[in-house]
Amino acid sequence: MYLTRVRVREYWSIYDTGWFEIEETKTILVGPNESGKTAILKAIEAINPPGGKSNFDWLRDYPRSRVNEIQRGKVKPQEVTVSEAVFKLTDDEREYIAQHHPDLKEVREIIVGRRLDNSRWLRLEDGPKPPTPNEIYKEMLQVLKLLQGTESENIFNSLQTVVSGLEGQANLENSIANKIIELLSSVSPNTSKERVERLVEKLKIGSAREAAEKALELRLPVFIYFHQYYQVKPSIHLRHLAERIESDLLDDESYDFGNKCLLQLLGFTAKELADLGDAQEPPKDQPEALKRYKDQLDKRHYALNAAKVFLTEQINDVWVGDDKEEESMRLGIHADRQYLKVVVEDELGVEVELDQRSTGFQWLVSFFIVFRAQAQDEYKNAIILLDEPGLSLHGLKQRQFRKTVSKLSEQNQMIYTTHSPFMVGPEELAIVRVVEMENRRIGSKVHTHVTARDPRSFFPLQETLGYDMAQSLFSHQRNLVLEGLTDYWYLDGTAALLRDDNIIKLNPKISLVPAGNASKVVYYASILHAQKLNVATLFDSDQAGEIASAQDELVLFLGRKKIIRTKDVYHGPVSKPEIEDLLRQTLIKIAKEDLGWDISRVAASQQSRPIIDIFNNEIPGFSKYRLAKAYLRWTAMHNSSDLYDEERVSWTQLLQTINKVLQ
Repeated sequence: MYLTRVRVREYWSIYDTGWFEIEETKTILVGPNESGKTAILKAIEAINPPGGKSNFDWLRDYPRSRVNEIQRGKVKPQEVTVSEAVFKLTDDEREYIAQHHPDLKEVREIIVGRRLDNSRWLRLEDGPKPPTPNEIYKEMLQVLKLLQGTESENIFNSLQTVVSGLEGQANLENSIANKIIELLSSVSPNTSKERVERLVEKLKIGSAREAAEKALELRLPVFIYFHQYYQVKPSIHLRHLAERIESDLLDDESYDFGNKCLLQLLGFTAKELADLGDAQEPPKDQPEALKRYKDQLDKRHYALNAAKVFLTEQINDVWVGDDKEEESMRLGIHADRQYLKVVVEDELGVEVELDQRSTGFQWLVSFFIVFRAQAQDEYKNAIILLDEPGLSLHGLKQRQFRKTVSKLSEQNQMIYTTHSPFMVGPEELAIVRVVEMENRRIGSKVHTHVTARDPRSFFPLQETLGYDMAQSLFSHQRNLVLEGLTDYWYLDGTAALLRDDNIIKLNPKISLVPAGNASKVVYYASILHAQKLNVATLFDSDQAGEIASAQDELVLFLGRKKIIRTKDVYHGPVSKPEIEDLLRQTLIKIAKEDLGWDISRVAASQQSRPIIDIFNNEIPGFSKYRLAKAYLRWTAMHNSSDLYDEERVSWTQLLQTINKVLQ
C-alpha cells in the first residue's frame, strides 16, 4: 500500500491543515520558519512509528490556546483524531483481504487515524458496506414468516427475540450479526434456501470488513522520522552508554539517538560491546573458550567492516558525486576496549575523528547511519520523513543529496521539509506542497497547488527557478520563451503524448523557458537574443499576449515568424484563444472528473468564450495551477488518442511550427 492523502488537526500550531495529496515517490513541504512543517511530519509519524506506539501528550501537544477545553472536560483526547492518512491498496493486498469475503476485492483504499490519547483506528474506505439494522430487520421478518409453523419453536423464538432489537438501531453490531448467522445455520435447508443464503452473506460482511481491517493494520508502512539534530558522536564510551540504557537515564534524544542507531546498524547492544571490551583473552589450555572469544571478535570486526563499506559508498555518492575535484572519503568504525570511534580517512591515509570534519559531513554520516538502522528491519515497507535534510550542507552538496533522496524515494515514499532552494528542483514544482501560517488563529495550512497568501512561502521556489535559470539560461542554442509555468506544463505534457505515439517529436534540443507573464517575455527573449542564441516565443492570443507580441523591440529582434501565437494553430470559435483553449474539451472533462469542477453546460452554451474565463467565473477559488497539474497527472495515464481530434490537430501543428522556426 502507499500513502495518497494526509490531514493533521489539533496539534501544536495546527488546527486543521486540510487534506493534501502525497506523491508516490517524494513530496516536498516548503514554507518559512514557524509555518508548521515539523509539526506536520511529527503528527504523520505518529500514524505508525517504529515500534507502533505514538507518544502524544495532550498537555503538551494539543494547541496551547485550547488546552482548557480538555481540562474542563469539553473535549476528550480519545475523541480527537490528530493525524489521518489514506492509503491505496495494491492488487496483492486486495486479493489478500478478499480471503475474508470475495466482495472485499472491490476495496481500493483504507484510512488510518491516530487519536490524541494514542489509540489508533482504521477503516476501509470503499467496498461492500455492512447492512443496516433496518435492512436486516425487514429481511428477517420475511424469513420469520417462512419459518413460522415449519421450524422448531426454540429457533423461531430466538430469532424473533434478536430481530425485535434491531428496529431503530443505527449500526448492526457484528456480535448480533454472528448470532443471527448461528441461528440461521439451524434452519431447514428446504426453507427458502436462496433467501437465507443471501441474508447470511450480507450478515458476514461486517465481520469480514473487521477482519480485513485488522489484517491490513499489520501491513501498514512504518513512518521513519529523521531531523537535523540526530547526530552520531565520534567517540562513544560503551559501558557508560550501556549503564544509561539499563538505568533508563538516557540523555536527551538528540544526543543518544544517533549512538543507539549506530549500534543497531552493527547488530550489537551497548552492553554486548562493553562486555567484549572488558573480556580477557582465555588461556591457551582452554581451546573452546578461546574459540568463542575469537568468534566474538571476528563477529565484531566483520560488522564494523560491513558498516564501513556501506557508509563509505553511500556518503561518497553524495559528497563526491560528479565533482572530480572533490576528494573521496573512507569511513572507519573502530572498537578499542570501551570506546567505539567513528573516524574519517582522507586520500593521504590520515585518520581523524568525525567531529574534526565539517558539520555538513557529520550530518551526512549521521543521516545514513540513522536511516539505515531504523529502516533495516522493515526497509521495504517504510515511509521516510526528513525534517530539513542537508541544512548544513553546501548548496551544491544539497543539490547532489537531492538526487540521492530521489533514488531512495524510488523504493520508499518520502516526505521532506525544506526552505532551501537547492533541495527543490525546477522540475519538481508539481510535487511541492506549500505550508503557511497566515496567523495563529487560523493555524498551519497546506496547499496542494502552488499558492499561498504569504509570499515568504514561495521563497525556495523562486530561488530555485532563479538559480536554475541563471545556470542554464545561456546553455541552450534553441530556446522557446513561454508566458508562464502552466504554459510550460501544457506544452511539455502534450508534447510527451504526441512523441510517445510517434505522431510528432518536439526537438529535444529546444529549451522551454517560462518567463512569468506575457510582459516579461520580451526581456527574456532580448537577453537570449543578445547572446546570439536561437529564440522564439509563444503567446496566448488574449489582450496581454497580443500587446506583448506586437512590441517593436521583439519584432525587430526575432522577426514575425518566430513570434508564435495560439490563434495561429487554433481551430475553433474562440476569437482570442489561450493555450488552454487548445485543450478545451479535454480540460473540461479532467476538471469535472478529477477536481469536481463541472462547467460543461456553460462551456457548451458559450463556445466562443475562452475556457479560462468560464472557469474563473463559474468556479470559486479557481486555480490555473491546479488545472494544469491535473492535466499533467492525466497525461501520465493516457495517450494522444484520448485527446479530441481538433486538439490533436492543433498541437501537432504547434509543435511543427516550433520545430521549424527553431531548426
